[in-house]
Amino acid sequence: MKIAEVDTTENTLLIGFPSNGLVGTFSISYLIHHLKMKQIGEIEVPDLPLTLFVEGGEILAPIRVYNKNNIFIIISDVPFNQYLAEGFALAVHEFCKNNAIKKVMMVSGMETINQQKDAPQIYGLVTHSTLDSVLYNNQIPKFLDGSIFGTDAAIMSVFRKTKIPALVLYAECHPFFPDPEAAIIAIVTLAKILGIKVDTQDIQNRIEKLRIQHRKLMEETLRTLQQQQQGTETRAPQIYK
Repeated sequence: MKIAEVDTTENTLLIGFPSNGLVGTFSISYLIHHLKMKQIGEIEVPDLPLTLFVEGGEILAPIRVYNKNNIFIIISDVPFNQYLAEGFALAVHEFCKNNAIKKVMMVSGMETINQQKDAPQIYGLVTHSTLDSVLYNNQIPKFLDGSIFGTDAAIMSVFRKTKIPALVLYAECHPFFPDPEAAIIAIVTLAKILGIKVDTQDIQNRIEKLRIQHRKLMEETLRTLQQQQQGTETRAPQIYK
């Protein structure tokens, strides 16, 4: 498989947030840990209820920024309703302007009714034609028909109006349960695009543990996604780790 080479002089931003199957949460969290990235800041979203959590005695914000070399990551541990999603997208764009980000990539889950044991498929969607070559060179089929909503749509809507191209990877996943298998596909695909080496054996060994560990976050994400579809406002999101 041909792998697109990434210009190491270009700053690239990866974005992860709770969505279908928690694909973005699993895959981006794994990359942060695997690449030993350092937290360099936090992102504030207007009207987001004040929420903190504690890990190993350290107080952490729900939306954090990590960096290693030319790769930046913004990860959120809270799902966004339709109103907060726009604020998050605008905050991400502001970060990109302030940090000379040249392209944005995010990972999300695509609901599928296919319950076969076949490996999940992954599709790509870009805001600018300049990123079409990334899909082509890495043999990623383009997402051709359908609709997107919520945080995915908010981010794509903001960036399609700017000069910063954005790409979203949609991995087929179970809509109602955490789906680490789909996250593995996303991790491998991101690694190919970025030209980095990753070992997914750890996440494969912990699939059942991850499902149990993130069950409550999946429940909260499902409520948020359902209310986004219905066009109603959700209650303040909770945070789980």
